[in-house]
Amino acid sequence: MLFRQLFDQDSSTYTYLLADEASRKALIIDPVFEQIDRDSTLIDELQLELVWALDTHVHADHVTALGLLSQRFKARTVLSERGGAVCADRLVKHGDRVVFGQHELEVRETPGHTSGCLSYICDAQELAFTGDALLIRGCGRTDFQQGSAATLYRSVHEQLFSLPAETLLYPAHDYKGRTVSSVAEERRFNPRLGQGKSIEEFTRIMSELQLPYPRKMDVAVPSNFNCGVAGAEPAAPARLDQSWAPISLSPAGVPEVLDEWLHEHLSQVIVLDVREPDEFRGELGHIVGAQLTPLQTLAAAAATLPRDRQIITVCRSGGRSGKAALSLLGLGFARVASLAGGMTAWSARALPVEYGASPNYSLGRQG
Repeated sequence: MLFRQLFDQDSSTYTYLLADEASRKALIIDPVFEQIDRDSTLIDELQLELVWALDTHVHADHVTALGLLSQRFKARTVLSERGGAVCADRLVKHGDRVVFGQHELEVRETPGHTSGCLSYICDAQELAFTGDALLIRGCGRTDFQQGSAATLYRSVHEQLFSLPAETLLYPAHDYKGRTVSSVAEERRFNPRLGQGKSIEEFTRIMSELQLPYPRKMDVAVPSNFNCGVAGAEPAAPARLDQSWAPISLSPAGVPEVLDEWLHEHLSQVIVLDVREPDEFRGELGHIVGAQLTPLQTLAAAAATLPRDRQIITVCRSGGRSGKAALSLLGLGFARVASLAGGMTAWSARALPVEYGASPNYSLGRQG
């Protein structure tokens, strides 16, 4: 496998380019907006076909180049479905795979720095790209973007420290010139998360940090909710009718309703569950009466949907359903909203669910 580690001096960000040498299919992790020419030149020089552009999370310290790389190379973009950004071509969850030639990345959710942090595990757990969840002898901060020290502790111990000791760890940043670590090293030497530290000790350490406000955050975060493409700040879609429900807009411009409102008005709306069939039948169950309409079938299914009805889209945590809601608005549906927090929030409130196949799945297969 071809592997390149690249560095942005201004934000101390590492970008990783990986490729299958036989097929020349490649992916890039955490690209930086200002480095688009450097990365594009390297891709061209190495005669690679960039098929994926991934971020480990919605960054606060730099603007991503996901959107630009997608435009330039037709690469498909990837973000966490939990991160709130719905601009990506593919919103992934724990256990998903990103394939490039004969190689693949396993997606592991490692929230705590932000709610939508991902780590990517490559080729039989030989390499791990940890984003800001686990840095070399450190970790990402937990005081903004739905951060949580307790959540980060569990993420690192359950998803990263559980990897083989020899697994090489490649973080999204380093501020001291270090380029790589290993699971064994970080278990032994990481002063925050290793050395046998308890969750209580880690939480105390993080609460006592005196960190400055990220200098690029007010520019980076709104831009990164749009995959770094300028000139398209999230706003209420032009067709949106907000008169029928207490709708709020997410930072990515997605119209959302809360689970409590949906539970009280379930008989008045059409619920489209845009997850995959195995998720629909899985441990979270689905909302009573929901129609299984996987996201990739939505455009075809829209032809059969009544335009005068109120439609709620649902997924596991709100990412795919947000993308579905915006897609329906683009197709001319005005009374559309996504369920905030998805089935995860619904189940946390112990609201009614059912299991088994959907009697309405044929709707999602038309066309």
